[in-house]
Amino acid sequence: MSAKEFQTFLEQYPAYAQTESIDLLRKKDYARLDAGEHIYLDYTGGGLYAESQIEKHQKLLSENVFGNPHSSNPTSQAATHLVEGAREHILKFFNADPNEYLAIFTSNASGALKLIGESYPFASGRYLLTFDNHNSVNGIREFAHARGGEVTYIPVMLPDMRVDASQLNLELARPAQTGHNLFAYPAQSNFSSVKHPLEWIELAHSYGWDVLLDAAAFVPTSKLDLSVVHPDFVPVSFYKIFGYPTGLGALIARKSALAKLHRPWFAGGTITVASVQGDKYYLADGAPAFEDGTLDYLNIPAVEIGLKHIEAIGYDVISERVKTLTGWLLQNLTAMKHASGERLVRLFGPNSSEGRGGAVTVNFYDQHGQAFDHRFIESEANKVNISLRTGCFCNPGAGEVALEISRVELDVCFTSPTHHDKMTIDDFRLCIDGKSSGAVRISIGMVTNFNDVQAFLAFARGLLK
Repeated sequence: MSAKEFQTFLEQYPAYAQTESIDLLRKKDYARLDAGEHIYLDYTGGGLYAESQIEKHQKLLSENVFGNPHSSNPTSQAATHLVEGAREHILKFFNADPNEYLAIFTSNASGALKLIGESYPFASGRYLLTFDNHNSVNGIREFAHARGGEVTYIPVMLPDMRVDASQLNLELARPAQTGHNLFAYPAQSNFSSVKHPLEWIELAHSYGWDVLLDAAAFVPTSKLDLSVVHPDFVPVSFYKIFGYPTGLGALIARKSALAKLHRPWFAGGTITVASVQGDKYYLADGAPAFEDGTLDYLNIPAVEIGLKHIEAIGYDVISERVKTLTGWLLQNLTAMKHASGERLVRLFGPNSSEGRGGAVTVNFYDQHGQAFDHRFIESEANKVNISLRTGCFCNPGAGEVALEISRVELDVCFTSPTHHDKMTIDDFRLCIDGKSSGAVRISIGMVTNFNDVQAFLAFARGLLK
């Protein structure tokens, strides 16, 4: 690290000095990063766990005996106590009133979204969503189509990739009158890192819509306060926030909205009574009605440990760390030019750290203005132990807008006889006639430091001619 560059950075971003506690935490709890010379810049893909989280969870398991919660025996009750404690702590973490909200354990955010999709009463209703959505939100449209619901997308616009607010207002103002209406959008884009307005929640409510707020990319670095905003459904993946455990998420749902859902089946753990001869069943009340089979009761206590870890650090410190480093990365990366005058990168999303998160998505170009294949950039980064992510990040709507892939090109691609049954990513690349099929995402997170960003900037300079 150049002392001069660090001093320049501090002069431009003095608030970074207030996040020194994260540097101390990194030395203690994330020492493996520097020991392995890792430059980890894929926090939107997955958070990193602290060593202390593992130690606390291992201690809990090694000192106790826990059984399947679906019983009243001592080991079962011990597990139930921890599961319910974690459930309560999730609501506390998001400042959600337990009289208004329930926390339902799922395998991840996608599992939470599937619960909504398979159970929401779309018949004669509408499903409204933005182009900028994860595929697990896009996938809900298939349930809506199957039940006769109308599906409408609101576009995002270059260069900042924010939503066309006038069209959003127009669509929200015309809910279906004879059915239910669901509006879905991400609090933060996993493609461009745009933070979409939380004020849309109450705007949609004022027109009679239920609101699905995808918070998976937002909550790792930003506080979601459910006493201030009141979305009806909030899916989260815990590994995105604090790395461990994987395979656990939650659907945080308003009880009033949950009452509208009608599950298409029942499973072990979801019912109070089921009969074979009587051909009847009765669903349990509350969260258990949506938690199929036996919960991951040995890992659920690790969720509470992780939440407490984030609380100890503080969202204010995490957010400031991410904001300052993102500002420096954007400022320096977007200024890079080849000797020919061609810019090294094209940015997809806001060019300042305001109104955005820590993911910076770009494509790289050579001195002639020709795009490098995003897979080449990833391959080169791999050689110097930089972990980043390339592709469209399971967000095809944002990707199609960013890469300027037209509806006509897509129609031709999807109606080709050779693509009737299947299509590979290589087939798709051929369809779009030489255009980029993906981008490069560099995402800053909780324990990123100045050296990490400088290492990436040095890698980027190595591509200049």
